[in-house]
Amino acid sequence: MYSSATSPTAPRTGTAQRPPAPVAVRRPVAKPAVPARPAGRIEAPGFVPRAGERLLRPRVPQPATGYGSSPAGVAGNWGKVDNAALATPAVKAALAQITRICPAFSPRQVLRQEGAHILVTGLIGRTAVVAKCLNPQAVQADRRGLLVDRFRREVAVYRAFVRHRPPVRMPRLVAADHDRCVLVMERIPGRPAAIERHPANAPTPGEVRAILGAVRGLNLWCPPTDVFQQPLDYQFEIGRYHSVGQLTDRDASDLRQLMHGLGHTNWQLNHGDALLTNVMLAPSGPVLLDWEQTGWYLPGYDLAVLWSVLSGDTAARRQISQLAQAGGTLARDSFLVNLVLVLMRELRIHDVPGAGEEARLMIRRLYEDAALARRAVRAAVGTR
Repeated sequence: MYSSATSPTAPRTGTAQRPPAPVAVRRPVAKPAVPARPAGRIEAPGFVPRAGERLLRPRVPQPATGYGSSPAGVAGNWGKVDNAALATPAVKAALAQITRICPAFSPRQVLRQEGAHILVTGLIGRTAVVAKCLNPQAVQADRRGLLVDRFRREVAVYRAFVRHRPPVRMPRLVAADHDRCVLVMERIPGRPAAIERHPANAPTPGEVRAILGAVRGLNLWCPPTDVFQQPLDYQFEIGRYHSVGQLTDRDASDLRQLMHGLGHTNWQLNHGDALLTNVMLAPSGPVLLDWEQTGWYLPGYDLAVLWSVLSGDTAARRQISQLAQAGGTLARDSFLVNLVLVLMRELRIHDVPGAGEEARLMIRRLYEDAALARRAVRAAVGTR
């Protein structure tokens, strides 16, 4: 309101009244438009934003923590307990064995309960762990002796790595029971490199390089020779595949000839099951899991396993072949022997009646790879 209208004294008679002066209204001045910066842009050190400009920080995705694929938070934010899965008879029997060696184990979720092993995530205090034990139903099957032997071998490998630390990232051992076949290890944050044995989509080139670097670091490591075993009998495997018709007489003869030339070759420590499903991509780099096949092999066994499952990645296969041949003729021959045996194993696993269309395409690729490996072995024998 105006000042004269609010005055408590009435104006005098005859005095001219001046109209109130208009109040000046200040209109807002438009600021110059600031161009928006692209979302997710990371500024260089020393950058100072202009007045009125807001920096947009990139949204960093949080990796899922898990041994395999189960989404869960870090310790203290684990969400609901999966009581339904934990109440199944097989899991309850496994939990009884786990709590015998870890009474403080608090189960949270079941990662796997089909197949030979049961995986249960949980907490020991505030430490996130994964407990692995044999499935009681699988132990009662015909393969009981083989499964128990492999599990005890993995427990021995974890205990050996406590004394002799490997140059690769792996879960830290928390507790183990050799007799009850129970293994408790730390839970690694990350995601698996693949969820299928033969993935349709290969990891990125950077991830493949990191995985190959981790595998090669393990292969070049020289621990005491009496710590690990030799899980693979090469002569026996050649004879077995020959007897069932997967290898011809010429194939078996060529492989035995290469083996004869490798009689004085130094064996190499290999993971033994370096599938992409056994590699966890953690923020700190690749982490290798499932060490039950670890031991001394001819050089290049892990490379042969990776070559066999990366059928859709030509660049990765070329890189693996270059690594295998970098050690000279003997290293090349060792890789070829390993590759033929690995491909024969994959065909024995997957070439079964009733396979679907996708499986048949994969089997066809395996047969093509096996023919290529046979030709390479025949050429290697011809150069001797």
